[in-house]
Order: sequence, then C-alpha cells, then structure tokens
Amino acid sequence: MSTPSRLTTPIRHYRDLVVWQRAMDLVAEAYQLTQQFPSEERYGLVQQVKRSVVSIPSNIAEGHGRDHLGDYLRHLSIANGSLMELETQFLIAVRLGYLQQNDATKLFEGTAQVGQLLAGLVRALKRRIPDTGSRTPGLTRATGRI
Repeated sequence: MSTPSRLTTPIRHYRDLVVWQRAMDLVAEAYQLTQQFPSEERYGLVQQVKRSVVSIPSNIAEGHGRDHLGDYLRHLSIANGSLMELETQFLIAVRLGYLQQNDATKLFEGTAQVGQLLAGLVRALKRRIPDTGSRTPGLTRATGRI
C-alpha cells in the first residue's frame, strides 16, 4: 500500500499546513540573522523583526483554530501583512548595512515561498464560500438590475 500524497492527506492540525511549517522556518532564520545586528538595535529593529516574523505562523495557527471561515481568512490576511512588514524591515537592515545582500536574498526567497503558500491557502478557502449570487442586495447576478 502506498502512502497518501500531501494533496490527499487531510489537514487535521495547523502544524500539518506546509505554509505554517515554512513560516516557522522563517522565524528561525530571522532570529538567527538578527543576532548579527548591532546591539543598539536590540530594542528597535530587532524587536520589530521578531514581532513581525512570529506573527506570521501565529496568525496562521490562530485562524486555523477559529470556527468561522471569515475569521480564518482575516487571520491569513494579517499573516500576509506581517510578511510584508518583515520584508520591509529586512530591506531597511540591508540599507543600514546590518545585513549582507546574500543573506537578505535567502530570506526573501523564504518570504516569497510563504507568500505563495499563503495565497494558495486563501484561494482554496475562498472556494469553500458558497456563491450566493450578487454581493449587492437587490441586484441579480446576470443583469445587475433589480
């Protein structure tokens, strides 16, 4: 008997989500890279980076634990916003000379992957939303008329 593929294995826990796993990898990478920042940034940029990067898997997990699909999508949106914050903070670190470009490139590859996985999860979840027709009350879908 063959083992089930990743696509057919049911997601029972947020830890089963590849996007959560990659986001956790990003946390470890970011923490490691901020160790080389100047000590005077410990309570500035380093703390901002840590807050942003921790927010990504945390919001994926929290959203997965919510009862309503809308809540899940909202938390995934927050995770995506934190991902954009993280990228910006690392661009700042490169500009200030705290981070070498090759280290930043590796990090941006990780953020791009997490971003793609997040977008895929959002698309998959949105397919679960039933199509009730027009979003505007009183309009029909076909004509746009009342």
